[in-house]
Amino acid sequence: MEEVFTLVVATLAATLRVATPLVLCAMGGLFSEKSGIIDVGLEGKMLMAAFFAAATAAVTDSAWMGVGAAIIAAEALALLHGFACITHRGNQVVSGIALNILAMGLTVVLGTAWFARGGQTPPLSAGERLNPIFFPVAGDNVIVYAALLSVPVTWWLIERTRFGLRLRAVGEMPLAVDAAGISVPWLRYRAVLLCGLFAGLAGAYLSIAQNAGFSRDMTAGQGFIALAAIIFGRWRPFPAFGACLAFGLLDAIAIRLQGVKLPGIGEVPVQLIQAMPYLLTLFLLAGFIGRTVAPKAAGVPYEKEH
Repeated sequence: MEEVFTLVVATLAATLRVATPLVLCAMGGLFSEKSGIIDVGLEGKMLMAAFFAAATAAVTDSAWMGVGAAIIAAEALALLHGFACITHRGNQVVSGIALNILAMGLTVVLGTAWFARGGQTPPLSAGERLNPIFFPVAGDNVIVYAALLSVPVTWWLIERTRFGLRLRAVGEMPLAVDAAGISVPWLRYRAVLLCGLFAGLAGAYLSIAQNAGFSRDMTAGQGFIALAAIIFGRWRPFPAFGACLAFGLLDAIAIRLQGVKLPGIGEVPVQLIQAMPYLLTLFLLAGFIGRTVAPKAAGVPYEKEH
């Protein structure tokens, strides 16, 4: 009985650890999507933030400097996305894909040029990482608690504040918002900047909390999984949080199953186990994407009428 309890606690702790970057990315993506800006570039923001967090922590010997650098890097990409989609009314999906490609290439180039380690950063010591603060066995740290807090905070900002009301309105009827004398571009810029903040924290968590350094393409599609969680959660914070936990649980179970022989089945192939979160993403999108209703103005550039 004690072994079962220990296994359950360990699995739940692993679920929370794995789900933390997904939750942060999903909450950030909600702000952008609610404003009418589709953000396929969550993956790129998180990857760029992870690189600069680890690189800065390695150079300055400070984890908090790494967190700051991660946020700045993600915000720079968020502003670039906003400049392309809000100011110049470009295609939002194409802009997001371009950010992902830019991040994948630039992190490898800079990592090779600065550290000569094939696109990786040097391994980080304990003093250069965000370490557990309350429950070392669970592997918690301040960003894990920030991810948990981000869910009710996102819900409150979107559903219970004037900013949230305007944000939802600009994602549904930007013309009405403009007619009320409120700047549509400024509202959308604030939304993508909030998205950059959350993506920056998610990237910092990956490289200086969950891991001890940056490795190329270490996000491994987590930005896209976070986007799938938003869609599955019907653009609402708490359902999206639940979807992130489901992905995290599946990933945690997959890690536990590696090398384990199941009765009547034998050892499950590692490749199949690693593919489980992505298979779940495809399943959820195939089953629910047609039943969800995105903000009406999502993906539609707004041009002020004269």
